[in-house]
Amino acid sequence: MLRVQTRVAVVFVVACAAVQPASAQQPSYPVRAIRLVVPSSPGGGTDITARLVAPKLSEFLGQQVVIENRSGAGTMIGGEVVARAAPDGYTLLMGISTLAINPAMYKKVPYDALRDFAPISQVVSLPNILVSHPSLPVKSVKDLVAFAKARPAQINFASAGMGTSPHLSMELLLTMTKIKMIHVPYKGSGQGVVDVLAGHVSLMTPSILTGLPYVKDGRLRALGVTSAKRAAGAPDIPTIAEAGVPGYEATQWFGILAPAGTPVEIVNRLHREVVRVLATPEMRERFTADGAEPVGSTPEEFLAYIRSETAKWSGVIKQAGIKPE
Repeated sequence: MLRVQTRVAVVFVVACAAVQPASAQQPSYPVRAIRLVVPSSPGGGTDITARLVAPKLSEFLGQQVVIENRSGAGTMIGGEVVARAAPDGYTLLMGISTLAINPAMYKKVPYDALRDFAPISQVVSLPNILVSHPSLPVKSVKDLVAFAKARPAQINFASAGMGTSPHLSMELLLTMTKIKMIHVPYKGSGQGVVDVLAGHVSLMTPSILTGLPYVKDGRLRALGVTSAKRAAGAPDIPTIAEAGVPGYEATQWFGILAPAGTPVEIVNRLHREVVRVLATPEMRERFTADGAEPVGSTPEEFLAYIRSETAKWSGVIKQAGIKPE
């Protein structure tokens, strides 16, 4: 009789285990390295932001966050990699302003930014910085406008690629001041800055994270920042608006996204740890010193922001007369 009771007890225990929730049987996320795709080349603001955030995020998640640069096609190559990845939290995107810009810039975008991604959090908001090679004989925005008007379509400017924030920041300036320049697109801000430093290209508006170090060491000349107010990390540099183009404003942003369909508990875990990273004193001090503003928005807030930015830049592109490619 005792042997029969023992068998019944064993069967009962096995049956109970079989009906336990799947989440109780699965190990907690994450259990392996996470890939953070940067859709631009090394050295640009997106890459710098990712490499600042990744070590601390690795520490808080308990797994390594590996940076993978996938540049090209106006950041669409890297974006598509993540949009098509498994929605398991192990492939993330360091998104950039082009997510909101590309729909108006290109006839065919291989993903829908509002449908194919699960926003985690906006990481930072930052201005671009209008910089020139010291050989260009201008020392202010007013000087530049006068110099360019006297030499229509003779001055060239670099960008991180067609439709990127550095490109549209310049297009907005050209439209508002009615001057003409030659656009020289690169596959990322890092490559463009290299040619400005070498004097092959005269101007650029890279993110302040990318451009400010070269201004501080005297290798580039700062003419203005693109934000509505001066950057905390560079209070001596005027805004383009106060330097001669009233009403001018163009900011850049970076944020982390996952593929659409990523489980909500993974999205929430990632959001919680990204916010923790941005709240650390060393991270806030580093970003602020470089002129960037840490954000740490909720997934819902980040989605709403991408939607509003998409509407804004669609209007700018139409006003500038840029035709979708």
